[in-house]
Amino acid sequence: MIAVNPLDSASVLAAFGALGVLAVVFAESGLLVVGFFLPGDTLLFPAGVLCAGSAQQPPRLALWQVLVCAAIGAVVGGQVGYLIGRHGGRALLARTRGGRVKGAAARAERLLARYGYGKALVIGRFVPLLRTVLHPVAGALGVPARTFTLWQTVGGVLWSQTLVLAGYTLGASVPHIDDYLLLLVGVVIVLSLLPLLPEVRRAHRARRDRRDSAR
Repeated sequence: MIAVNPLDSASVLAAFGALGVLAVVFAESGLLVVGFFLPGDTLLFPAGVLCAGSAQQPPRLALWQVLVCAAIGAVVGGQVGYLIGRHGGRALLARTRGGRVKGAAARAERLLARYGYGKALVIGRFVPLLRTVLHPVAGALGVPARTFTLWQTVGGVLWSQTLVLAGYTLGASVPHIDDYLLLLVGVVIVLSLLPLLPEVRRAHRARRDRRDSAR
């Protein structure tokens, strides 16, 4: 029996292939606390690399299967997250003890208020941690179902296909790049966290301003 670590993209891909992509992306896109700790970006990009294979090793994954599974997982997961939010999402978030989950939920609310539903649902897909809570938060806030479905589908397909195809392009262009998957995963993690920096700076300034006003 193969031991599978759901937090390790290489382990998931080796054990389940494209179906592993579907399952993990589905969970990360809508299962709130469960999906909060699963790989998303760091699964899709290596999956694309492995689809390209190398000169001396045939592709281990079929590109079309990974693309289809990634899109289905992202879109269906987003819809399930929305339904969770519509039916008790606020109560579920209130019972959640994790500070990171509550912080991400607060950022999701600010994103929806600042950019509007359509733009927020597309942008949010590309921000780790945020994309897991964004859909339940949208449901809890009463975002219209048609509006949500349209824009979360656009965001989910755009996010999933872009990452897989970026990995595939790199894998097809650079021989034996799949030997450096761990390094690539590290790079993807760093790049995916960059959108969080402005929010971190704003939160830091807000805390500093509160401390200064309290003096």
